Amino acid sequence: MANQQDQSYKSIQVPLSTPLTEEERGAIAGFNEHFHHSDACIVSNGVSLEVRLREMDMNELDRLISNFDKGNNFLLQKISEEVRSIGNFGIRSGKRVFVGYNRERKVKNRAKKEANRGKYYYAKDFSKQNKSFPEAYENKIICGDSLEVLKKLPSNCVDLVFTSPPYNFGLDYADNPDDVNWSAYFDTLFEIFDECIRVLKYGGRIVVNVQPLFSDYIPSHHMISAHFIKRGLIWKGEILWEKNNYNCKYTAWGSWKSPSNPYLKYTWEFLEVFCKGSLKKEGDKENADVLGDDFKKWVYGKWSLAPERSMKEYGHPAMFPESLAKRAMQLFSFQGDLVLDPFVGAGTTAVVAKKTGRRWLGVDISPEYCETAEKRLLSAVDSDYLI
Repeated sequence: MANQQDQSYKSIQVPLSTPLTEEERGAIAGFNEHFHHSDACIVSNGVSLEVRLREMDMNELDRLISNFDKGNNFLLQKISEEVRSIGNFGIRSGKRVFVGYNRERKVKNRAKKEANRGKYYYAKDFSKQNKSFPEAYENKIICGDSLEVLKKLPSNCVDLVFTSPPYNFGLDYADNPDDVNWSAYFDTLFEIFDECIRVLKYGGRIVVNVQPLFSDYIPSHHMISAHFIKRGLIWKGEILWEKNNYNCKYTAWGSWKSPSNPYLKYTWEFLEVFCKGSLKKEGDKENADVLGDDFKKWVYGKWSLAPERSMKEYGHPAMFPESLAKRAMQLFSFQGDLVLDPFVGAGTTAVVAKKTGRRWLGVDISPEYCETAEKRLLSAVDSDYLI
């Protein structure tokens, strides 16, 4: 195969028990003539055959076999079986691709495309003038209405918003009614998110942990994302948090063994990730605390993490684990950044911020949860990476 030695290829060996017959030599020659030398070829050393593959149209191979494998000549059939036994390959233009099929494709002109995306789709005139976070609110848990508390903060002063809004769909969440009208619920939620957008720095991120309201058939994760896009935030991605919890908190099947109305079950939640003004966040690389091995794992959009197991201990029915917050903070913010959680609950966001060397502000309307958050913060160790 001309120049094949200079190219990478997949090699399979076919041992020969007897010398090649004239018919078999003819089949090999026909194979090498039928397929382009850069795609596939057969090389014989008298003892075995080496089949060198880059890509292969299996239908073409079958047609070739029907022409050559007649009588007692089953050499190409044997080669076909060896090729089909290769389990790792890609598909391109109907061909099996054996080399480079899993190579990451680079985005051409990425910087230009990102600039155009911001200019034409996410066109929003956010101020680039970031401000310092007021010391009076730094490293605090504030008990009160998030909307009123956030209105007291200056614009462009928060680096990361990480939160999980209360579900309010059958869970006993503090004193809030769990049978609220959903239109009113989302109106209030989006008012608070609008304040989060305002106080977020240019280049800052919002990460919202949310599960669809499957009991009421409300795709809250889509609704939240649509609101952020409407407000001009840039969609950075969506992370699936796989909890591997197959009980799914309920056991109803709906229309059992019938397509009439089966109930879908979820073992996962979502993290919706958005940026304000720019996909790039400014920061000192010396303050980046995500390790290389962790970075490679976490940029894949599926995180398998066990749910929080201490909810009874903290008296809260809907908590995410510290490991979830830790990943989000280390992947999307720097040490020393200010992390805001407007629904801080039992304080997990604040605790993880403290443990990872970040500043925080947590707000919640429940005095009981705020008291729990304060107690947890007292026992949390600064820069504790072993969580």
